[in-house]
Amino acid sequence: MRHYTHYFLALVGLLLLSACGDKRQRAERMISVTIEPQRYFAERIAGEHFAIHCVVPAGQSPETYDPTPQQMVQIGQSEAYLRIGSIGFELAWMKAISENNPNLQIFDLSQGMPLLQGEEEAEEEHEHDHAHEAAAEAEHHHHHHGGVDPHIWSSIQGARIVAQNTLTALQTLDPTNAETYNANYQQVVALIDSTEAIINTLLKPLAHRSFIIYHPALTYLAAEYELEQLCIEMEGKEPSPAQLKTLVETAQAHHTKVVFVQQEFDQKNAELIAKETGCQLTPINPLAYDWSREMIRIAKALADGEVD
Repeated sequence: MRHYTHYFLALVGLLLLSACGDKRQRAERMISVTIEPQRYFAERIAGEHFAIHCVVPAGQSPETYDPTPQQMVQIGQSEAYLRIGSIGFELAWMKAISENNPNLQIFDLSQGMPLLQGEEEAEEEHEHDHAHEAAAEAEHHHHHHGGVDPHIWSSIQGARIVAQNTLTALQTLDPTNAETYNANYQQVVALIDSTEAIINTLLKPLAHRSFIIYHPALTYLAAEYELEQLCIEMEGKEPSPAQLKTLVETAQAHHTKVVFVQQEFDQKNAELIAKETGCQLTPINPLAYDWSREMIRIAKALADGEVD
């Protein structure tokens, strides 16, 4: 995490003060969330009663993203923050956000989810002189998962829990409209049910098959459908040549057919592995706003990749 400097704190403080008058004039109530899939569920359940502000922009990694001063102002204008749980951004910034916004209500949307242990720590790779890599290591920007895999939304069970906890948060913040939120929530449950039915048809026949992905964003989906996720990223770092060789051999032994690439991460190693294994290279976006559409697209890619 980039440490708060006195300058940054002073700048945020001035922006917050200048925004106070504007906040009082706002007719629109605001809630902040970390990632776009959260906004997908929150907007459907909140309806017109809250504006949902997503902190991490599309195309940025929530493992390593740092908010701008303006985003800190928007968080300060929010009545509540719905965190996804243990993703790098939140581990790095939630303490500071809470301390600087004592009236901000914070809800953990992972509450009640059986969490899986992650295999890596998220690390942002800053540009540095490779000849002095060891000396520069201490200057790298680290956002740690703390051992817990945070990607709960990339699963059916996780989506159900995120939706339920979002409903609870909204009803807590605005009990007057509790019935409206519950009616909207029931529509979201129906959407999750229909998504699950499609994914079941696609993935149930693929039990015990494997796929390759750069960053382990599909851990919970793999667990739900008894799939094996093989990760290119090793403890948040680019793999060594020896690790790449082992991964290629493992993929070949498991007859792996698909390599997933994500826009937030470098693709060169994924391209190399796809070439060496004959796997289909497929771009996915687990951070896409349209949760249902992307989950079905990922399931179809897995099914197509396993066709002999």
